[in-house]
Amino acid sequence: MRASLRQKILAVCDRKISEKGPAVGVSFYAFFANRNDDPELLMEAAEWWIRTHRLDHFEKAEKIRKMVEDMDS
Repeated sequence: MRASLRQKILAVCDRKISEKGPAVGVSFYAFFANRNDDPELLMEAAEWWIRTHRLDHFEKAEKIRKMVEDMDS
């Protein structure tokens, strides 16, 4: 996963957690505007979310954040 997408996911998860608490859920669509202005990046996120990790449509933001952080380790 490209670094820009990792950073975007971390930022969105941080914002959602701070706004709504640790139990908040997200889908991979949360990382994109309603208008699909970067289909390549959207498909990269979908591939990681659906094919690679077989995640449910909504997952806890904390779980996603940890998964992305662990990629850097």
